[in-house]
Amino acid sequence: MLSSFDLPQVDLSHHLSTEARLRKPNPMKAIWKLTRRRPNMVSLANGDPHFSLYPIRRVEFEMASVDEEDPVASWRKAGPSAPSTKFVSSSYEPCALPLQTALQYSHGAGLPDAQRAVTELTNFYHSPSDHVCTLTLGNSDGITKCFRLLGEPGDHFLADEFAFSSVTNVPFAQGIKWVGIKMDAGGMIPEELEKTLANWDPARGRRPHVLYIVPCGQNPTGSTLSLERRKQIYEIAQRFDVIIIEDDPYYYLQYDSPSAATTSPDTPFVPSLLSLDVDGRVLRIDSFSKIMAPGMRLGWITSSAFFHEHLVSYTDSSTMHPHGFGQMLITEMLNGPHGWRIDGFDRWVRSLRAEYHRRRAFFLDAFASTVAPTGLARASPPDAGMFVWIRVEIEKHPRFRADLRRVSGNLTALRTNVKELMEELFERCLDSGLVIMPASIFALSADPKHDDIEDPIEDRLNYLRATFAGTEKAMEQGLTILAQTLREFFAEDIKTIA
Repeated sequence: MLSSFDLPQVDLSHHLSTEARLRKPNPMKAIWKLTRRRPNMVSLANGDPHFSLYPIRRVEFEMASVDEEDPVASWRKAGPSAPSTKFVSSSYEPCALPLQTALQYSHGAGLPDAQRAVTELTNFYHSPSDHVCTLTLGNSDGITKCFRLLGEPGDHFLADEFAFSSVTNVPFAQGIKWVGIKMDAGGMIPEELEKTLANWDPARGRRPHVLYIVPCGQNPTGSTLSLERRKQIYEIAQRFDVIIIEDDPYYYLQYDSPSAATTSPDTPFVPSLLSLDVDGRVLRIDSFSKIMAPGMRLGWITSSAFFHEHLVSYTDSSTMHPHGFGQMLITEMLNGPHGWRIDGFDRWVRSLRAEYHRRRAFFLDAFASTVAPTGLARASPPDAGMFVWIRVEIEKHPRFRADLRRVSGNLTALRTNVKELMEELFERCLDSGLVIMPASIFALSADPKHDDIEDPIEDRLNYLRATFAGTEKAMEQGLTILAQTLREFFAEDIKTIA
């Protein structure tokens, strides 16, 4: 008899792409599953080199100790003498994931022990109902697989109007277009999402059925959705039958107010969209990149059992399972006899966000003493993540124009010359030795035939994205250059006009 786990409460199979429907399970991997039917199975099936021929028999990981009151500060300040903890994956010592298992061929979901480790981690923070974890080769791999799972040529996907271009570029090759949803300081505006879906013109194609969203420390704006907005967005997704891809790499980097001295270890994390999901319509992407090291290239997707099976099928016929070394590390770290365990991991990430709180404060103080006095830009303190969204007061520029549409007589033309002025400012920054991200590379282009022509995104490109993830020296130097460049960019044109 099938359990409720096997039968989703809502049938979402119609969201699968044609590619996903046509893909057949890898027959070799299907047989691999059968090897777990009973213990001590004798295998003459796979072409796996025997572990006695591996030129590796022991891997030792030395990581920060989480027994300290503030483990991140202790690790950062003490350098090589900082307290550490060691754990191993070995072919002959007690460990959570023996080397001879970790380095064999595996299943698309990941090694069972590693999959169990991230599942327990997900349950600890999100307590999702009837969801399964699938390991990935980092965040980008997980997102790409979700797009392939759900997208058809001619589809439109929904996202924040400013979004990380490395992600939004991915589905273009599938023939998928983006529809940007307007944002404010609190992130995506639910009413704008609802308006887009309710007023969808069938002439554009089928109504969007996928929403890609970064709810915490959104890249590039740094905005974080409140719990109320999350509930509203999920309800809209239910009503209009939309699948949500929740990309949340900055979930653990949520901060207290900038006026607070630090972020308290007791400050709760905002509940995720996954934790609100009762239909199985949320596919959540997690990664170790922002909380451990980006080069790990290890993450996971949490989804319903239905989508999990299709993700595994895709993985088994494409990238295959993630690398064994990363799976060894997280398994020993979270479940090993000498590892951090989940409570130690929780101490680490809560300490880590206190460190980023300190860096955010340093950035904002430096901004206040360098850029703010110019009166030409202002910063929006983020509640999460690594980025500050800086608004350039481009309206103060002597060559700023807001009458282009009236002068040209073209009602679909841009109202302003913001785009051109910001391109000039970006070039000036580069010439001055500063690399800073312009809003234009994150903006999702609008369709003038269907989208809002009264306030097009091209007229709202007067923003820059800056990070506080780097060194204090880089922040001080960068903001000093930005302040001077702004002064020169505005002043030189005043002289020219005069």
